[in-house]
Amino acid sequence: MTITPTLDGVDQEISRGKRIKGSGPPANGPRRRGWIAYIFIAPAVIYLAVFVLAALAKGIALSFTDTRLLNPSGGNFVGADNYKGLITSSQFWDSIAVTLVYTVATVFFALIIGTAAAVLVNRPFRGRALFRAIMTLPYAVPTVAVTLIFIWIYNKESGVLNMGVEALGFGQVGWLTDPSFGMISVVLTTVWKVFPFVMIVMLAALQSVPDELFEATRVDGADGLSAFRAIVLPHILPTVRIVALLMTIWSIRRFEIIYLLTGGGPVKTTNTLVINIYNSAFTGQKLGVAAAMGVLGLFLSLGAAVIFSFLERRGAKKEGVA
Repeated sequence: MTITPTLDGVDQEISRGKRIKGSGPPANGPRRRGWIAYIFIAPAVIYLAVFVLAALAKGIALSFTDTRLLNPSGGNFVGADNYKGLITSSQFWDSIAVTLVYTVATVFFALIIGTAAAVLVNRPFRGRALFRAIMTLPYAVPTVAVTLIFIWIYNKESGVLNMGVEALGFGQVGWLTDPSFGMISVVLTTVWKVFPFVMIVMLAALQSVPDELFEATRVDGADGLSAFRAIVLPHILPTVRIVALLMTIWSIRRFEIIYLLTGGGPVKTTNTLVINIYNSAFTGQKLGVAAAMGVLGLFLSLGAAVIFSFLERRGAKKEGVA
């Protein structure tokens, strides 16, 4: 028995053949994909516009007024008086100096310890996965909990740190009350909290280094330190720069650890720019002056970003020449 295809079936087969035979996407394909990309980035753009750019514009406008905390909507326009006062204020420049010391110390030690930990956990050994998980715990613990733990550790009378110091034959140390140790205590706490982030990023960078390069160094008889400087460091240096930039910006604007540990003391030895902004706004009730400090702090962060960008381009040019 012969089966004769219907006209509708023939039409379907012809249209199907045309679709298969045709090549390339539809004419409006790229344009449609472009609109889809805009749709996906729209939430991030809206968030930045509403919660970042609008707040930044409000803060900049506030910095040109004499607005007080008890009358936040009744400030008068004073021009650049707030900025002039800050430029001539020794307390403001002292807070900038403290911020720079805190930032440099935190970034330096976090990079050193985090990179060393990454190199350690990158090597194969029994229990490596468990050890990696333990090393990342400080970064997972909430900042307030970390600070409370270190307040107990630094306690002059019953802290475990002073117990160890006394066991070594030294007297009690006021880690949070002695001006000589205030900055040291804050830096130690911050480094313990943030070094796992550096370790995780550096570990990812180390795992991208080709194994063939290590094999070549072993054949040449190079030791571990020489292999690290010749092979590993050039590969992870761009990552080091990016992490250093992020750590610098975060250190400039860090508030919780410093405020909970020392509140800017003792004797303002840990009075960073952010702590100074908080005290000016909520203790001194000078919202306009605090906003001006925030704008200057923004320029400080932008300056750090420009410096790191210059170093990144310089390093890229050297690598290109090499």
